[in-house]
Amino acid sequence: MDLDLFLRLLHVIGACVLLGTGAGIAFFMLMAHRSKDPHVIAHTANVVVLADLLFTASAVVVQPITGALLAWRLGWDMTEGWLLLSLGLYGLTGALWLPVVWIQVRLRDLAQQAVKAGELLPKVYFRLFAIWFACGIPAFIAVLCILWLMLARPDLVLLG
Repeated sequence: MDLDLFLRLLHVIGACVLLGTGAGIAFFMLMAHRSKDPHVIAHTANVVVLADLLFTASAVVVQPITGALLAWRLGWDMTEGWLLLSLGLYGLTGALWLPVVWIQVRLRDLAQQAVKAGELLPKVYFRLFAIWFACGIPAFIAVLCILWLMLARPDLVLLG
C-alpha cells in the first residue's frame, strides 16, 4: 500500500471513530440519563469516559496529523477555503469536546456518589447534563460538516 493511500485510510478511520464514538456516547448517555437510575448512569458514564479517552482522544490526535500530511503530500494549499473552514470547525469541536469530557467525568462521579449514599441524583447532575447535551449538538453537527467538506472540497474563498 502506498503512503498516500495509507494516510487516507488512517484519516477516514479517524473520522469514522470521531463520528461513531460521538454518536454512540451521546446515545448511551442519553438513554442512561432518561432512566434517572444512578446505578445505570454511573456504569454507563464510566464506560463513556473510558471510550472517550481511548477512542476519541486517539482520533483527535490522528486527524490533524494525517490531514496535514495528506494536504502536504497531495499539494493542497493550506489556505484553501474548505481546509480553513474544516480546521475552524475542528477547533470549535475541540473547544466543545473538552468541557464535555470534564462534564462526563463529573456526571459519572455524581452518579457514583448517589449510588454510594443511596440517594437520588443531585440537582447539579441535571444542570451539568443539560450543558453536556447543549455542547454535544453543535460539536456533532460540526463533525458532520467537516466530513462533508472533506468529501466535497467545495471552492470556498475565505481569505481575500
